Amino acid sequence: MNHPMTPTAPSIPSPSSLSWNGTGPAAAPLEHLGVIRAQGPDAASFLQGQLSNDVVLLQPGQARLAAYCTAKGRALATFIVYKEPAGEDGAPGDLLLLCSRDLLPATLKRLSMFVLRAKVKLTDATSQVAVHGVIGTPALPADDQKDLDETPWSGLPLANGAAIRLYPAAGLPRMLVLSWSEDRQSPAPQPAFSEPNLPALGLQEWLALDAVSGVATLSAPLVDQLVPQMLNYESIGGISFKKGCYPGQEIIARSQFRGTLKRRLYVATAAQPLQAGQDVLIGQDAEQVTGVVVQAASWPGAEYGVALISMQISSRQSPEGLFVQAPDGQGFVALEVDDAPYKLLEDI
Repeated sequence: MNHPMTPTAPSIPSPSSLSWNGTGPAAAPLEHLGVIRAQGPDAASFLQGQLSNDVVLLQPGQARLAAYCTAKGRALATFIVYKEPAGEDGAPGDLLLLCSRDLLPATLKRLSMFVLRAKVKLTDATSQVAVHGVIGTPALPADDQKDLDETPWSGLPLANGAAIRLYPAAGLPRMLVLSWSEDRQSPAPQPAFSEPNLPALGLQEWLALDAVSGVATLSAPLVDQLVPQMLNYESIGGISFKKGCYPGQEIIARSQFRGTLKRRLYVATAAQPLQAGQDVLIGQDAEQVTGVVVQAASWPGAEYGVALISMQISSRQSPEGLFVQAPDGQGFVALEVDDAPYKLLEDI
């Protein structure tokens, strides 16, 4: 089957000018993501004391972005949290936490250390839940599509699964679709969309669109380096400033209300693919580090890369330009940088 989409490929476009021909739909299995399941009567209240967002107020069938931080406010993992509907016996639905798979073992171990007497069970549910990224025109049954709100992080229970609305990218609507079997012990044999044989989308294509959307998922190279606002999380629904205590809350709140935040997340393109963890430099000078590449991918059909970078706000208009060092250490690669494609909280 021919791929349904062919991205345009100008030389080195600015991130905001990237476009994608076609509307889809197409789906990518997202095997770079893992799933933690939190179940039990205290699941929501336990996570309320651990994550940056309000889990207690999360309604069944809805989703929310959140970060898990150290006491110094630096993110150890980021999650999309989905709350399942209540069971037939009235018991609270489980909470599913989607994160970068390379962070799941350490994150699950650390969270489990703080369970103590709470009535909550935390398990690795990656093998029980299939996660697909879907782009383009509706891939859900008409009635379900009508019920899925267009607001990012809106959720919708499906038969043996769920849909979660994401931020759009390059003009394309996007969603996550979670699927599981009736016994809940294995992924569904078919994804929970209306067209199980959707054209395939490659993981690099999905990750490229993820970067253009301006929403970062933390992975191993960035652990314990960034407070959530350095990922713009306060502006995309990832932080609640009204909830109770959680690790790092004081520093995160101080950064927001005392105007001490000096770094933001931006979208960048470069003449070649970048790598998460690379230093972002002012000018062609390896000593002038102003930020870091948070996540990166190759733009499909072209040789250039797209990335999310977190860097000093003051460097945004640097006359020397912004660069990363070439992978072989010989020379530098110039960056084209744009603001993230949404309003920041301070601008609202």
